[in-house]
Amino acid sequence: MKHISILLPEGDSSLSNLEATFKMFTMANGYLERFGKKPLFDVHLVGASPEAQLSNGLFSIRPDVTIAQVKKTDLVIIPAVHGDYQAVVEANRAFFPWIYQQYKQGAEVASLCIGAFLLASTGLLKGKSCATHWMAAAEFRRMFPDVNLVDEKVITDEKGIYTSGGAYSSLNLNLYLIEKFAGREMAVLSSKIFEIDIDRSSQSPFIIFQGQKDHPDDAVKQAQEFIEQHFQDKITVDDLADRFGVGRRSFERRFKKATSNTVIEYMQRVKIEAAKKQLEAGRKTVNEVMYDVGYNDTKAFRDIFRKCTGMTPVDYRTKYNKEAMAA
Repeated sequence: MKHISILLPEGDSSLSNLEATFKMFTMANGYLERFGKKPLFDVHLVGASPEAQLSNGLFSIRPDVTIAQVKKTDLVIIPAVHGDYQAVVEANRAFFPWIYQQYKQGAEVASLCIGAFLLASTGLLKGKSCATHWMAAAEFRRMFPDVNLVDEKVITDEKGIYTSGGAYSSLNLNLYLIEKFAGREMAVLSSKIFEIDIDRSSQSPFIIFQGQKDHPDDAVKQAQEFIEQHFQDKITVDDLADRFGVGRRSFERRFKKATSNTVIEYMQRVKIEAAKKQLEAGRKTVNEVMYDVGYNDTKAFRDIFRKCTGMTPVDYRTKYNKEAMAA
């Protein structure tokens, strides 16, 4: 039987994360027993101390065991914790040596959404890939520059460490773990019971590109604003470097450091964000939108759109256009 430790962190933790995770694993046990099989999961809510209590003002959750009582577990699950990320990390330092020790003893570790900040604080993510909510990506990169953040992913799986993207992407990671431990049939059944798209692998369609201007490089900020104001035009890296009085090589290096994108990637994302908004709200065809945002090559536009969103322009319009959804 797999011993599962769902942590109860200090702070404004996600009750929905905790409740859904607990229910998905215990419900899998229930269905296994209904099919005449033994339950697979021994699930516990684990706190740093017996007095630990999670509350959002209306509902409270207490741990049934503490980290001191759990000498060995098979899977540690870290839920999302909201608030100031640095403060959240400081409030939960008591968990970090325990999580690290459990992993070294053979346990696997999973973080849900912005629970990745706690997982990264253990040091276990150093040099590894990690997903988290796309809205927290910039802060995560600042705090943990030695982690390979893949903010477009719904799930990462690397050397017994799992992470999930934003919000209800945690349900996809729970399904992934159920499939790993209980098999595909149980995962499919769980996906039907909880009405979850079992094979969703990207959070790119939900990402709202926000400009990445929270940095101190004024020349790069000016270049970003120029790109956003003239995205329909043909702009080259050399044009931007000349305009802002920076050598091309230095400009490209500074731009990448400040925004986590190359100049070309940034221009593409600005164009695609403009295209997304037109596809969501307007009546224009995909080709009309393509021309509006500065593309002439249908294949190039489709490929870049898919790279940024995980979907084709046609599929995106079908799924998110207000009139198409109403129809």
